[in-house]
Amino acid sequence: MALDIKVPTVGESINEVTLVKWLKQDGEWADRDEVIAELESEKATFEINAEQAGTVKQVAKEGDTLAIGDTVGSIDTAASKPAGTPEKEPAPEAPVTKNEPAPTNSPSTGNTTNVNATPVAAAIIADKKVPAGDIKPSGSNGRIFKQDVLAALSNPGRNPEKVVNSREDRPEKMSNLRKTISRRLVEAKNTTAMLTTFNEVDMGPIMEIRKKFKDKFKEVHGVNLGFMSFFTKACCYGLQEFPSVNAYLDGEQIIYHEYCDISIAVSAPKGLVVPVIRNAESLSMSGIEAAVVELATKAKNNKLTIEEMTGGTFTITNGGIFGSMMSTPIINIPQSAILGMHNIVERPMAVNGQVVIKPMMYVALSYDHRIIDGRESVGFLVRVKQLLENPALMLFGKDPVNALLEL
Repeated sequence: MALDIKVPTVGESINEVTLVKWLKQDGEWADRDEVIAELESEKATFEINAEQAGTVKQVAKEGDTLAIGDTVGSIDTAASKPAGTPEKEPAPEAPVTKNEPAPTNSPSTGNTTNVNATPVAAAIIADKKVPAGDIKPSGSNGRIFKQDVLAALSNPGRNPEKVVNSREDRPEKMSNLRKTISRRLVEAKNTTAMLTTFNEVDMGPIMEIRKKFKDKFKEVHGVNLGFMSFFTKACCYGLQEFPSVNAYLDGEQIIYHEYCDISIAVSAPKGLVVPVIRNAESLSMSGIEAAVVELATKAKNNKLTIEEMTGGTFTITNGGIFGSMMSTPIINIPQSAILGMHNIVERPMAVNGQVVIKPMMYVALSYDHRIIDGRESVGFLVRVKQLLENPALMLFGKDPVNALLEL
């Protein structure tokens, strides 16, 4: 009996998906609940499991765009399970010789012992310290000749697999996720009155706290103490103090959120995704860090669900991990604001008439001016700056003495 495999319903607004990859080949046996294919919608990647055991018959091809309910393939449940094959043994680990330095890929070593090259070519490689990976062999069995080394020297830094002066174009179909990112970014630019305000933060106090407590924090909570928990905590206080930054437009109404669902922009293999930390205002520092690790890991493995990527009220994006010094982040609609973190750079700062070197970070807040006035946007960013430069304020959301005196 052939059991059809159909595209399941994956969300109210999703009408089509793309078949990214078959994990079971045509005619291959699949056990019940075993993953047989990977699909991608405009919001997430998800898997299809075998409802019954049997042999897989592919109908759709990788890269095909399918509507909800379309047939992806089928499973022959009447087929007999093939005779068992021996378990794959793990690849043997390379023997390690004591007191022997670890191998290195550094091109400066000049080690040509394992290079399949003629004596003349090997001598040039050793003399000029040419990385073997930069050389395209022309001999049989990958043997390197003198002219191959000279060609690499005349074109330093060039990929040996690329043809010199090549002018080839490579068309590639946009993924559903990339289409969605493109559409939403254009929509944000065209439908919001977006402005960006900047400030700078002295990261010294936070860096001192991390340096002093990171080992103890990891020991007690099982997660690393990163910058994101400080920024998330500071933003939650700021959002509650300036509620318009945590609101959005719905027709002629402004919807104010009494909670902080913080979207964290994460670079995934297939594009930028923004998973959400729910009720971040109620989480501890360790709770925030654990949520960040969980969501980032799922994003890198394409395991995020649609529910985990929808419903945020405010977004934080960190371009600093890629070396960005300053940028104007685009609002993640329907939200009204987004905070951009950037690279930490030591800069000379004037402190009480003296020049002091401090680790500084530029921060940017892009906001929808239809909802958020300049006073509120600047006030929010200044509040975040104050909390980050005085982390003790995050304990009560204000100065501890004022909290004690109920001022």
